[in-house]
Amino acid sequence: MILSSENNNDIIKTIMTSTKIKTKAQQLGFLGCGIIKSNTLDDYKKHLDDRVKSYPDSKKLYEPLYNNACMPESAKSIIVCTQRYNKYKVPQSLKGLIGKLYMFDPRIPYSEEYRTVLEFEAWLALLGVNTLQCNVPARLAAAKAGLGKFGRNNLLYDSEHGSYIWIFTWVTDKELEYDDIEENIGMSACNDACQKCVSACPTKALSKGYSVNRGLCIPQLTCWSREGIDEETKSKIGSWLYGCDVCQDVCPENKDKFTESEEFPMLKEHEEYLQPERILEMDEDTYVNIVNPRFWYMGKDNIQQWKDNARRNLKNAK
Repeated sequence: MILSSENNNDIIKTIMTSTKIKTKAQQLGFLGCGIIKSNTLDDYKKHLDDRVKSYPDSKKLYEPLYNNACMPESAKSIIVCTQRYNKYKVPQSLKGLIGKLYMFDPRIPYSEEYRTVLEFEAWLALLGVNTLQCNVPARLAAAKAGLGKFGRNNLLYDSEHGSYIWIFTWVTDKELEYDDIEENIGMSACNDACQKCVSACPTKALSKGYSVNRGLCIPQLTCWSREGIDEETKSKIGSWLYGCDVCQDVCPENKDKFTESEEFPMLKEHEEYLQPERILEMDEDTYVNIVNPRFWYMGKDNIQQWKDNARRNLKNAK
């Protein structure tokens, strides 16, 4: 087939734009950057259907995620970048209390990662790459783009940094040059012989590999559950006040992956306010002005969730 000079120019421009995007991502310090077609994630709905079938009691928790399977008609490409958080120091008093992912949140405006994302988005706009406001199943997108592999605990792993990585996605209406789609997205180290994460899960949310019962997962129970949790499940949550790291901590692929070489901004200043005893005594002003700005997505009127978690923590400690 003979292509017109106009078509050739379009192809060259697409390749150059994609190369510039990946180069900029590297310059900004992202671990990796991949670009895939928006329809690459069409099988996400099937994954959700399988979860609902496996865990019917958690159906209502999966239903909102179906929105992530519906890309706008104008969507053409998905840009995926990864970054690590295993460089940050974990305060001793917060170990087993706050999940690392929530300690080191890249969406906090004063974090280095937040500024990096803003700079990348501003640069994309200058390049003429318009981004669309829509949700993306980030882990699946990163796996398909070849930026990591799924572990048995349903988390994405980078070969160098384990599962301690963030994933950022941008959807655009621009056609770009695409990476080869990774079909084998499961981690080979997670063979049938290794069941450590499944065995260690306190609430048995990981009853089978590469799948998680959202309704029993401790991050869900401690962060988002607005309904009462039965006493047996409360006792299984143990000391966790917010989030959970158990399946990551026991994973052989995560051994020695946390370097803890840097301080995360303002974490020391918040540390004392995140202790269970302090939370139980906390007044509304302290919550609204100190704790909630760090966990803003929990809502300014949700101090009771924190107090319930703290009360459960102290009861389990006894």
